[in-house]
Amino acid sequence: MLPVKEYQTVSNIQGPLMMVEMVDEAKYGHIVDIELGDGSIRHGQILQVENDKVLVQVFEGTSGIDVKNSTVRFLARPLELGVSPDILGRVFSGLGVAKDDGPEIIPEKRIDINGKPINPYGRDYPNEFIQTGISTIDGLNPLVRGQKLPIFSGSGLPHDDLTAQLARQASVLGEGEDFAVVFAAMGITFEAAQFFIDDLQNTGAIERAVMFVNLANDPAIERIATPRFALTAAEYLAFDRGMHVLVILNDMTNYCEALREISAARKEVPGRRGYPGYLYTDLATLYERAGRIKDNKGSITMVPVLTMPEDDKTHPVPDLTGYITEGQIILSRSLARQGVSPPTDVLPSLSRLKDKGIGEGKTREDHADLYNQLYAAYARGKEMQELATIMGEAALSDEDRKYMEFANKFEARYISQDYYDNRTVFQTLDLGWELLSMFDNVDLKRIDLELIEKYMTPFREKQSKES
Repeated sequence: MLPVKEYQTVSNIQGPLMMVEMVDEAKYGHIVDIELGDGSIRHGQILQVENDKVLVQVFEGTSGIDVKNSTVRFLARPLELGVSPDILGRVFSGLGVAKDDGPEIIPEKRIDINGKPINPYGRDYPNEFIQTGISTIDGLNPLVRGQKLPIFSGSGLPHDDLTAQLARQASVLGEGEDFAVVFAAMGITFEAAQFFIDDLQNTGAIERAVMFVNLANDPAIERIATPRFALTAAEYLAFDRGMHVLVILNDMTNYCEALREISAARKEVPGRRGYPGYLYTDLATLYERAGRIKDNKGSITMVPVLTMPEDDKTHPVPDLTGYITEGQIILSRSLARQGVSPPTDVLPSLSRLKDKGIGEGKTREDHADLYNQLYAAYARGKEMQELATIMGEAALSDEDRKYMEFANKFEARYISQDYYDNRTVFQTLDLGWELLSMFDNVDLKRIDLELIEKYMTPFREKQSKES
């Protein structure tokens, strides 16, 4: 490690950036301490090194800094997180400083937060089911260990409630499996942060969780560091401690806005909508830290949450996220207006790895056929809903009305679910069979006849008794 060096050669300050000259052996990403004339200390990180000039981003902002009387101390090390098993159950700031009332953590080791994506050669293929307790995910778009499955939301939609439910309910099937949740909140309000903390504490889920909270009024550079601190904690728990870790990043749009702010301050040439041209690369360095490694028991599964400005799926943040991740869960504003909660838009949502994590021995043998039939029936029912809106319900045939009735029931009972309703995957599958029992066997073209006879019979017998 390089020795600590001090300089009093601050030449320029602009916004949150500080230029220090006549510096030798400075390295990108290393951290600095800035001692002001009154003895107070601020912190920063090196953003750029050019010959003997160093550009420093000041975490706490540059307001009140006297150029002549400030001393910049180069600490010759990157941002690090001290880790140990004791980080479970704790709440940290966006820079990894404990902000709860717990005891000081004695680190087992300190890890550079700028980790590397998993080597593709060393990756193991995701193929094991994670139960979230949410029917629209477990039943139709299953989450698989090691997968990256983002949630695309819009401003004002209840993605906070959905992510809190995920953090509270997610688990892996099977005995002897250690599971943890790492929750990173970026650029959220104090009320939202308190909601997440209270929810996990009141339900006891905090015992297996690690939280990193960056508030909306915290510095932009901290917002950029927050997901890296979270992923460093996840890598330690997964690959050093052999745990299965679910990482929730909420809200990635705020992260990208911070990236754009810093890029503008550095006077970089902007790309699409003012975002830096390296936005794709930067997101990939985060998302590709999730996965499974061969011959390692642990895994990191990632659920990035992002709000789409103006509900635009072609906006750079959701667009680039979609290229890197394996599917998306999309929340619908029209369903939210109808009172469906969570308002998951089933038809455009997709989990590209869903076939790998389901079936006999993982969930149940009927899972794949069942979600194909549910999807097909719901898609036709939505068409009938739209047709009835235009032409009137009287213009529909009896068969068309049956599909429209199915779509209404599907939204009311399958998609709509209380945020504290934790359904097992088997309850979700049985609910799907119950809803499909209104159709004759000949209508269920996507399900094997043996599976229909095995799983549908109890629901039809129940219906016949009730009638």
